[in-house]
Amino acid sequence: MLKIQDLHAYYGKSHVLRGVNMSVERGEIVSLLGRNGVGRSTLCKAVMGLVSPVGHIEFDGKTLSGKQSHEIAHAGIGYIPEDRAIFPGLSVVQNLELGMKKKGQTGEKWTLDKVYEWFPRLKERDHTPAEVLSGGEQQMLSMFRALMGDPQCVLVDEPTEGLAPKVVADVAAILKQMADDGLAVLLVEQKLSIALDIADRIYIMGDGSIVYAGTPEDLKNNAEIRKEWLEV
Repeated sequence: MLKIQDLHAYYGKSHVLRGVNMSVERGEIVSLLGRNGVGRSTLCKAVMGLVSPVGHIEFDGKTLSGKQSHEIAHAGIGYIPEDRAIFPGLSVVQNLELGMKKKGQTGEKWTLDKVYEWFPRLKERDHTPAEVLSGGEQQMLSMFRALMGDPQCVLVDEPTEGLAPKVVADVAAILKQMADDGLAVLLVEQKLSIALDIADRIYIMGDGSIVYAGTPEDLKNNAEIRKEWLEV
């Protein structure tokens, strides 16, 4: 579904991504792990056209490299950034409506009713300004807003950072539902336990490149890799 080949990215003269190769298939969760600063968020931004990539990015058989961010979004890729990027002065329902590709047109699988069914707290606060929501509520709002556009692939950057355990469990359940609905999910995550629990495959990034690829079970049994590339 999403194929990345020999991807490089730069911030000025800083060479951040160094020949990344990876893929995400329909209906699976792929976790991208690594220490802070190794380029995981930059990878998401490069896929979305927010950072100019050098290399080949292919989605559903079509080349994305060189396209604008809005073209990439309309092609079927949703993006849930680390900072959530909600519109603080707009209400919950207004934020959700902004996720629709056309005003009033929800996706086939995710509608306002389904969002409110999954997370009733948003229904209770649908006319509340997003800026007064808790961190967990804002994270849910960001995730559901991306789903309102009916994407085929979703890039999720650090969704559990700073959240209470109950909300972390809710986030994990939604990610699993995305995959069950046939979406390709790329999850950038810091918590190894979450990645091992819900991912089908795992990549580890180090120094801007992929240094490990395998299954959660493989990684559980590879203490040397965990020590070298993940543990502080």
